[in-house]
Amino acid sequence: MAKKISPIYEEKDVIYDNKRWELLKELREKAMEVMKVLAKNSIESIIHGSIARGDVNEKSDIDIFIPQVIPSYIIENALLENGFKFYKKEITQATPNHVIKAIIYLDEKTKVTFPLIPLREREREFYKFGGEIELKELEKGKRVPGVDKRLMLIIPTNYGHHEISILYNTIEAAKIVGVSLELIMERIRVLTRRDEIGRTGVYFKADVNDNESFEAKFKERLEKDPNLRRLLIKRGIVFVY
Repeated sequence: MAKKISPIYEEKDVIYDNKRWELLKELREKAMEVMKVLAKNSIESIIHGSIARGDVNEKSDIDIFIPQVIPSYIIENALLENGFKFYKKEITQATPNHVIKAIIYLDEKTKVTFPLIPLREREREFYKFGGEIELKELEKGKRVPGVDKRLMLIIPTNYGHHEISILYNTIEAAKIVGVSLELIMERIRVLTRRDEIGRTGVYFKADVNDNESFEAKFKERLEKDPNLRRLLIKRGIVFVY
């Protein structure tokens, strides 16, 4: 079930117990294992969301993102040659106007996501909105501010975190997180609507078999979907795979 938007004046300090600190350490170590393999193969990645902020719980996923467009076989080979197995592969597009992404699930809660076309600035900002850090920062134990799905700004502290609703603090939230005010307003609009009418699902999602490439699946989709063809034309992209 999607998280509900917090009340507009919600603000509080959250103190972590030992169990939560241990869970954060465990999830971060697992994320680093994957990110180190990618880095060894000259693939830069980030971890985003609760693991970057620190406010993890038992349901937290490990979301690793590669911001650049890289042929999928390079990423897959890097992971497979270092002992990782694929639980599932998926291609997805949130709306007809959003970037189309590839997702490799290493298990039910660990995934590596990468775009199949270049990201727009707003799409790249999305990850910073939720909080993101690079491998070097992760290794140093750094935590960063970010906004969760309740539209609460999570600010890490020595004892846990301080959280405050962004609904009346949009400008401050944009400055602290380091994103545009336009993105803050867009996320408020999207998540508030989801809160009112329920989750709307994604525009397109399909499994990718072990014997087919993400690019082949993308090409197959491109031939069937005029909206996707229009998106590429609008962004000035020529798909050459």
